[in-house]
Amino acid sequence: MRKAGFIYSPELEKYSYPPEHPFTTIRAKKTREIVNSMGLLSGEGRSEISPEPAERITLKKFHSARYLHALKSAGNGRWDAEALDMGIGTGDCPVFDGLYEYAVLAGGGTLVGAKLILSGDADVAFNPSGGFHHAGPERASGFCYINDVALACIILAEQEKRVLYIDVDVHHGDGVAYAFYDRCDVMTISFHESPRTLFPGTGFEDEIGVGRGKGYCVNVPLPVGTYDEAYMKAFRTLALPLISAYNPDVIVFELGADALAGDPLAHLYLTNNVYVEIVNHLLSYNKPILATGGGGYNIDNTVRAWALAWSILAGADSEQGMNPAGGAVTGDGADRQGGLRDRALVVSESQREMVMPAVEAVIEAVKANVFSIHGL
Repeated sequence: MRKAGFIYSPELEKYSYPPEHPFTTIRAKKTREIVNSMGLLSGEGRSEISPEPAERITLKKFHSARYLHALKSAGNGRWDAEALDMGIGTGDCPVFDGLYEYAVLAGGGTLVGAKLILSGDADVAFNPSGGFHHAGPERASGFCYINDVALACIILAEQEKRVLYIDVDVHHGDGVAYAFYDRCDVMTISFHESPRTLFPGTGFEDEIGVGRGKGYCVNVPLPVGTYDEAYMKAFRTLALPLISAYNPDVIVFELGADALAGDPLAHLYLTNNVYVEIVNHLLSYNKPILATGGGGYNIDNTVRAWALAWSILAGADSEQGMNPAGGAVTGDGADRQGGLRDRALVVSESQREMVMPAVEAVIEAVKANVFSIHGL
């Protein structure tokens, strides 16, 4: 029986990005409401754990003191040109009341999850409020201020764990990829929409790391319109052999849900059934999993996907609330009579003809760039 910890606190509800901003903190609350209504926060090894604000000494393992000071000052209303140069106060990363407190609490939840895994108190932990993979050591970017997932990887690696970081957010996990670009104790694998069509414009197949890290940074850029079958072909062909060859001690999983069809900020065409298959693949390695939220700007679709992922991570009966052909991947997501799973989406022949050859070309490029480094 897996010990599963869901990381959440009503304290997070005190903070919010500006109302016109696409990132909303309500997604974690809504996810918690669904899984609680399904009885998936207690019993059978499950528990709910409160996040704790990340300590400054821990934050400085990745972020500079100068940046942390600017971030805290901005949240208190003191914001200047130097902060703007670090991405603080842009349209993507606005200044709002309690900015610093929210960032260190939401990110701190992921670090609580890392500690639970290191202590053996959890086999899987999920922080739906985490996953801020774009933040750099001295830069806010892409709605992200504190890079909790990079920090979690650092903390796990410090304890001599081989860390696999896998990112299925529709945007390239650039902040994490570059944090470990010259290291081989953390392998980063990012599946994302092509940087030719989406922020942040990085994550091409030939970005594979340098020095000791060469081959340990894996990027899988996917074309507009990528659908379940094409996505999973890439995942099974690339991620599974690499994970087996690397043989990690722990998996950090950034579960952005903006690759789902109908997301207003991206152009892939997935259903949440893809996430079911991916979570089951990751569980099959019998390694601890630290999962986080991430992107996802169709709120109902995102919440459904995260609730579904938690159901599986927490070891719920696969039939409980998860029957196929339930809700729609587009629409209000309120109709869950058939379960949390999305119904299959129709893929036209022209879409197949456009997407599959492009995905196959990406697969061959990634194989050529990194497989031989791992004896594959």
